[in-house]
Amino acid sequence: MSMHTWFECKIRYEKTMENGMNKKVTEPYLVDALSFTEAEARIIEEMTPFITGEFTVSDIKRANYSELFPSDEEAADRWFKCKLIFITLDEKSGAEKKSSTQVLVQAADLRDAVKKLDEGMKGTMADYQIGSVAETAIMDVYPYSAEPNDKPEVQ
Repeated sequence: MSMHTWFECKIRYEKTMENGMNKKVTEPYLVDALSFTEAEARIIEEMTPFITGEFTVSDIKRANYSELFPSDEEAADRWFKCKLIFITLDEKSGAEKKSSTQVLVQAADLRDAVKKLDEGMKGTMADYQIGSVAETAIMDVYPYSAEPNDKPEVQ
């Protein structure tokens, strides 16, 4: 499992609504980056083709997701933040120890999110409980992919 550093970037821009009116909106996106600076550069690069007119990155903050479970199903168009609680036994004392982690699941609704979470966790040997599942406002996620045809950045 590769370690990602996720940043939630808020993009503020004028969106043309269905009624044809323009409205200022702020939408969160998740981007995988090494630093705040890189996160800002990446989100600007990703958003530029999709937004006509000006937009600003109004906020960037670290998002501590240990794993992402994306889905390519058409209906799975929402992202759910899931809190997983792992239960381990302390060898010496025999006491149960609980630790928790957050994962992000792409799904159609709450029930689908739980199903996809269980599917995604199938390979793990650890016992876990689902502490909570909540829909996020995240519009899209941009994982880091090192494409073979990417030119290395010139320093």
